[in-house]
Amino acid sequence: MLIVQMIIASVLGSVVYTFIGVAPGTDETAVLAPITLALVLTGMHPAVILAFFIAAIVAKKLTDSIPVAVAGIPGGVMAAPMVEHAVILKSHGKADVSIRKMASGSVIGTLIAVPVSLILANALVPLAPVIKQYSNQLFFFGAVFLALMAREKVISLISIVPMALLIQGLRHLYWGVEAVQEGKVVFISFFLAITIGPMIVNILELMIKSSRENLTRHSYKTVTLREDGGHKGLPNPFKILEKSEIVSSVIGSIVGCVTFFMSPVGMTIFLGETLSSRVKDPVKRASRAISTMDALTNATYISGTLIPLIALGIPLSPMALGPANALFNAPPRFSLENNMHHILNSGDFILPVVVGAAVALLVTYPITIKYSTRICKFVFERISHEALLGIFFGLVMMLAFMDAGLINIGGVLLVALVAGVLNRWGVNYGVQFMTLYCAGWLVNLLVI
Repeated sequence: MLIVQMIIASVLGSVVYTFIGVAPGTDETAVLAPITLALVLTGMHPAVILAFFIAAIVAKKLTDSIPVAVAGIPGGVMAAPMVEHAVILKSHGKADVSIRKMASGSVIGTLIAVPVSLILANALVPLAPVIKQYSNQLFFFGAVFLALMAREKVISLISIVPMALLIQGLRHLYWGVEAVQEGKVVFISFFLAITIGPMIVNILELMIKSSRENLTRHSYKTVTLREDGGHKGLPNPFKILEKSEIVSSVIGSIVGCVTFFMSPVGMTIFLGETLSSRVKDPVKRASRAISTMDALTNATYISGTLIPLIALGIPLSPMALGPANALFNAPPRFSLENNMHHILNSGDFILPVVVGAAVALLVTYPITIKYSTRICKFVFERISHEALLGIFFGLVMMLAFMDAGLINIGGVLLVALVAGVLNRWGVNYGVQFMTLYCAGWLVNLLVI
């Protein structure tokens, strides 16, 4: 019965995120974290939730390349590094080739990442007690490390302490010093506040008259869509990709798994450019780059979820801190001391992961190859991007009220405003999420 539930959940995750992935600009954390959290709080079996989540991220990564290929608009943050190469292929009349290459790269990334992640996770299990003992310090040094890796290093480093003071100060305001010391904290709504921060800043800016007047007015973007090709049967990624592209995709996937704790965007840009830089022909170089990048992003998403979840039980990767966070910490059901890591045995993770990935590949990959243009046209014409964001914003406000009452809605808006401004200044999500995790320890250290 449980496996039937996993299959149904995987199908639902694949279908829903096939369409969400095509919607332009849908941030991975913003669209994955709230839905996953809602499923966790329903009391659904952990294996079913995990199958849904794996299917969702595989489907999302398979389809967010479609708007990149046909319109030069990224379907998510992780698709942004591929825009330049996709535009080159589009300018040569090869938008359909671009979609097939990126989707096939995603398949390679998934096929490599699932077994490699499970092996690495089990290899790290003996080190888990030591890593957990120093988890707060690791979160702090993780924030510092990601700040040093960021584009704006100085402001990223400076922001850590003020952000921690803001978070811990609001907790003390809500519950009092003694309650916070006993472990009663607001977490989920602050996490989601950081997620929606850039959106909040953009909305508030529209309320300022001078900002509205200074907005650059653009005409409607003209998008030309090609007809879908006549692909029959189940597409084979090993025939769509050339041998050199398969090799670079495999290398990228393995490196993405090993560096699961690094910034996915940074690794995607670095490795994608490195493995394609020696190819002189611009079309072939772009093809290799996008297939490698898509393989690597899929691998980092899967490994960044599974390795911390299976081996550690604490979110020590940008992926675990972002879209997959509810699998680790979703009060009152999950906490860092009692989550999927503690509920499921290592072997219990294999079936939901395999089911989720297999269902997503079987459902979404053929659809992406055969009907990408029609899906893109439907989403562009019929699905409002603003409506999607409005749904997620409403969910965040509801969870804020559930966390700490009416006052927390104001607190969430404050955290979101600060996080959004910092994000605009170059302080990435990883730094802010790491700071959220170590805020209590860091403030106590400073007070002492």
